[in-house]
Amino acid sequence: MPGVTSDSGEPNSLSVVPHSLETQAPRVYPLRTHRVAPPFGRLSISWARGNTLRVSLLQSGGADSGGEVVEAKLTNAEGGEIPEAQRRRIAYGSVTPFALLQSRKNPIDELHYDKTWWVHVMEYSKEIKSLLGDSKSYVSPTIEDPKTLLKKIEEPTSLRAAWELMELFYADKQSQTWIPERLIDWLADFDCLLSATQPTVHTRLVAVEKGLVTIQAVENDPEYWEAISSALAVGWLDIVVKMLRLHGSYQLDQLGSREIESGLVEAVALLISQMPRLRPHISEEKLGECYNTKPEFMKAWDKWRAQITKLDCHPYWFHCDHQQTRVGLKNMIQIMLGNASVLSHVTYHWIELYISHLLYIRPFTVGLESMHTLAQKCMHLKPITNRHKLMGLLVGILEENIEVVLAECSRSFGPWMITHAVELLTAGSAQAEMLLHEEQSKIGGLCIEELHRLTYAQILSSHALTWNIAPIYLTSCMKQGLGLLENLLYKQPVQHHQVLLKSIEICRLNGLEYVSQNMMKIAGVHFWKHGKKGSAVFWLQQAQDEVRLNRIAKHLFDFVGKSVSNESFKQWEGMIELLGTESRTAGGLEFLKKYRDFRRSLQQVQDGITTDDARKAAEALVSLMRNPSTPPQFWLHLLYDSLRLLNWKERPLLNVSQTNLLLSKLQELSLSRLLPGYVEADLPPEALKSVRLALAANLGRAILEE
Repeated sequence: MPGVTSDSGEPNSLSVVPHSLETQAPRVYPLRTHRVAPPFGRLSISWARGNTLRVSLLQSGGADSGGEVVEAKLTNAEGGEIPEAQRRRIAYGSVTPFALLQSRKNPIDELHYDKTWWVHVMEYSKEIKSLLGDSKSYVSPTIEDPKTLLKKIEEPTSLRAAWELMELFYADKQSQTWIPERLIDWLADFDCLLSATQPTVHTRLVAVEKGLVTIQAVENDPEYWEAISSALAVGWLDIVVKMLRLHGSYQLDQLGSREIESGLVEAVALLISQMPRLRPHISEEKLGECYNTKPEFMKAWDKWRAQITKLDCHPYWFHCDHQQTRVGLKNMIQIMLGNASVLSHVTYHWIELYISHLLYIRPFTVGLESMHTLAQKCMHLKPITNRHKLMGLLVGILEENIEVVLAECSRSFGPWMITHAVELLTAGSAQAEMLLHEEQSKIGGLCIEELHRLTYAQILSSHALTWNIAPIYLTSCMKQGLGLLENLLYKQPVQHHQVLLKSIEICRLNGLEYVSQNMMKIAGVHFWKHGKKGSAVFWLQQAQDEVRLNRIAKHLFDFVGKSVSNESFKQWEGMIELLGTESRTAGGLEFLKKYRDFRRSLQQVQDGITTDDARKAAEALVSLMRNPSTPPQFWLHLLYDSLRLLNWKERPLLNVSQTNLLLSKLQELSLSRLLPGYVEADLPPEALKSVRLALAANLGRAILEE
């Protein structure tokens, strides 16, 4: 789609926003061949389906020469988790909530807007999240198999994880008092995504789950206790309790001999299930007791910690004969008591250590500043070399650095994300609203919000399957949106009927009637040049293009020839049907419709009709001769075909004034024969004489009758 000229200095650049190709590092895509090997004599590259290149490799001539065709998929290695078809579904699905949110913006009622706007943004966010995948937690218990820890559902996407992060910190005003708990839920849902860059608690649980099938006494396996401690550290209490229930002391044949051991395991499981949570509610599959207010939570927290301390000092520990159980349960108690060294040991990623601190050491943490300080401490304790893109976004949010958040969204998640997530940022941050809506002189007076929308619209308009939703985003851009929308519509191929109708509908919805008329004119000219004369006349009629319709009429009359015979007239039938019952916007082709009706009257004269019907046919002849749309080269044809009407035996069908009109037309035609370039009509030589004689006779009879 054409737009603002890029900074590259190319006058014919069609990019909407400034860009430079020098900043993009080249990407290497390997070709896996099976039958041929270098060197190659010829190389041919063409597009295949989607983002795939088809590469034809031909070896140089010789006895062993051959070739092979391979395909290379052009995708971003980290961003390829969503297929292209799914991305298009997301693009189409997000149009309606985006347009609805824009329509709800009312700059007049600013006070009401500030108080309730976040509610509309949350409705918008809910619609968007439904497009990005399943909202269920990936870490979820099952009932069918007691040894199944992780419920096998569709893996979440980074796009959904990033969206929920921004909704959590910016848009959802109701969760501002319990952001740490929301962050715990977020990690439970998306910790599996972090496993792509380094080990996590999720990878540890997956490994242990595979080994549970072959292990008879799980309490003897050190990895079992390590996995329980790790899950407890990040707050996956349901998983922890379920794993404790796998302990061998719960088996019926061992209840009598391991009663103390079973009691200690059950006591720890009970304390875990009764852990206080500073949140209004919790899902049924998760454990913990919820408290809405901070005083209630502090009271319950102190009581819960006292119970843990009491259990830690209980003399029953000395009677527990199973060392692995005693050490494992003691380690879990230290986690719940907030032992920093133990928490650091049982977690793998800095975000997991961060969550464990929020749960057991600093449960009353509020404010992004204190949360960012804690995050820096955890990143220092657990440095990472290959940072996941979600962590870059989270750090930017905790730093309260809108520029970093925008950069991470744009770089890691693409134009769709930054275009739609802007609504979340501006709903919860005055700094973001000021930054995004401030006009920037460096980008032609555009604001950053409009710049990102134009960029996304450019991407949509470059694809044949998504161009028709680009106008929604262009019309939301006040500076250059409508101008670029006009350019987009003019670029659409008019030869495709559905595309043309869609373009006209877009023009109607956005008040671009003049663009719609121009497109219909362009379509009419295109179809005429390609021999589709009926379609050409139809679209020119819709555009009310009298000038071109008159030119087409003259061209058609010349094309049909000088003889208005039945065979040549059949070539006009399609044009005549297009004129319909109304002759408006028909241009010079209005003559065809009236001439068709006149020929039908003449056919009735040939078949024998009454004088009244013949009089109606004569009146149609006079109307045709009087109408300025009737071409002069057809005057003699009309009069010659009407000789029977002029020589009607019973009585003259034309009065004196009508006969004088026809005589004047005949005289005008006789004078035009003297002009250069006149083409003789393809009629018998005596045609003019016969018509003049018939008119003279009719005039005499009319005078006598009057």
